[in-house]
Amino acid sequence: MEDINKKLIEKREEALLGGGQARIDSQHKKGKLTARERITLLLDENSFQEMGMFVEHRSQDFGLDKQKYPGDGVVTGYGTIHGRPIYVFSQDFTVLGGSLSETYAEKICKIMDLAMKSQTPIIGLNDSGGARIQEGVVSLAGYADIFYRNTKASGVIPQLSVIMGPCAGGAVYSPALTDFVFMVEDTSYMFVTGPNVVKTVTHEEVTSEDLGGAKAHAEKSGVNHFTSPNDVTVLKEVRDLMTYLPQNWQSLAPHKKNFKFDSKKLETISSILPENNNMPYDIREVIDQVIDDESFREVHKDFATNIVVGFARIEGRTIGVVANQPISLAGVLDIDSSRKGARFVRFCDAFNIPLLTFEDVPGFLPGTDQEWNGIIAHGAKLLYAFSEATVPRVTVITRKAYGGAFDVMNSKNIGADFNFAWPTAEIAVMGAKGAAEIIFRREIAAAADPVAKLTEKEAEYAEMFANPYRAAERGIIDDVIKPSETRSRVANAFKILENKKEELPMKKHGNIPM
Repeated sequence: MEDINKKLIEKREEALLGGGQARIDSQHKKGKLTARERITLLLDENSFQEMGMFVEHRSQDFGLDKQKYPGDGVVTGYGTIHGRPIYVFSQDFTVLGGSLSETYAEKICKIMDLAMKSQTPIIGLNDSGGARIQEGVVSLAGYADIFYRNTKASGVIPQLSVIMGPCAGGAVYSPALTDFVFMVEDTSYMFVTGPNVVKTVTHEEVTSEDLGGAKAHAEKSGVNHFTSPNDVTVLKEVRDLMTYLPQNWQSLAPHKKNFKFDSKKLETISSILPENNNMPYDIREVIDQVIDDESFREVHKDFATNIVVGFARIEGRTIGVVANQPISLAGVLDIDSSRKGARFVRFCDAFNIPLLTFEDVPGFLPGTDQEWNGIIAHGAKLLYAFSEATVPRVTVITRKAYGGAFDVMNSKNIGADFNFAWPTAEIAVMGAKGAAEIIFRREIAAAADPVAKLTEKEAEYAEMFANPYRAAERGIIDDVIKPSETRSRVANAFKILENKKEELPMKKHGNIPM
């Protein structure tokens, strides 16, 4: 028995070395942790239970029969984060560059299937050179098996992808199908085709970092939701995000019993908006005055900055926040902000996270670039997402709510439960100046002083429509509230909506504008 146990220990020690000490050292020199070190930091101490430690690939071609490693380049298993069960896979770049083989894919698929059966979140730590070329089509089929499961799991369990090295070719589509993507500065990148192929096909000279680094995907493509400086920090941020998420579509996010809120903030919230309604302000300041102290976790911070989305807590309960951002493009809705908002709203709705909307929107961004690139369809995504959502939905209009953008931003008529407005709210078809130029066009043209007449008519329109009271009279706004009352009104609204039940019409699925 002693000899048998000794053999087991030796095999385990071999598996723990991955591709060998030299490659582990190389990984560390790049500022990267190994696959197993990452799991250790991600999960609660001593909670990881590995599966498939001794799996090896079955290939004989191109010398692969002489390159076999226990585990075959991916570490899979389960553990806990803050005491809650989690499935995890961690790709091991020290083994054949982390390339995906048939058996490697099978290992990942096995834990994905278990995650679905047990309704448990799954986290993928990605660090791979892509498909194992020597295996040909079976490695590609392995990717397809993973993609299929990502799609089936979507909206059932939270799926998080952490890019901690290369992620190229077909490998990028699994993270793209998951709910949130984390990337590490300088050491991670994603692209369908690398710099060499780009140069050959389009003659563009571009580095891996500029083509698909964390910054590029955070600011330009929107593929990256969270950016971190190193492996250690990103894993801490993943652990933190999990405290805002439920286990699955049937459960609720954890309720933090001990929360803090500095009541002095209620005295300063009224001073955030400038006297001049055309001057910008940072909507994050408004959000901060309403939510629990230091609870806001912004998503997509560097992408489509004219809208702010993220998770927060009110009285310890997780909510999703969607807010127009006046300091960026005056808070208008455009293609990217509509996509960003729609994606976040749909995630919150899928996982029972109530939605709080702060509205200050002058409309949709005009221009040929927006029209020709599909602002109609993209703007409709946000409209569709809010209209489809059945979770508790509360809207607070702080200032401008103009035109079709008013409708889109979680208005009463697309199913919002409670709609509040500050006294500073301007709810109208368009701004007073533009409206006056259209309605009183002939009067202005005939006036001895057209400029003075325009100013007069602009003030007349503003007095009549640029306020929240017309909407309140019609019941489109439930109440006009003082800024200092916002937290209590929102908190009470979410409490009364806790047991909200709303069902969509029976159908296979809707056809969201793509």
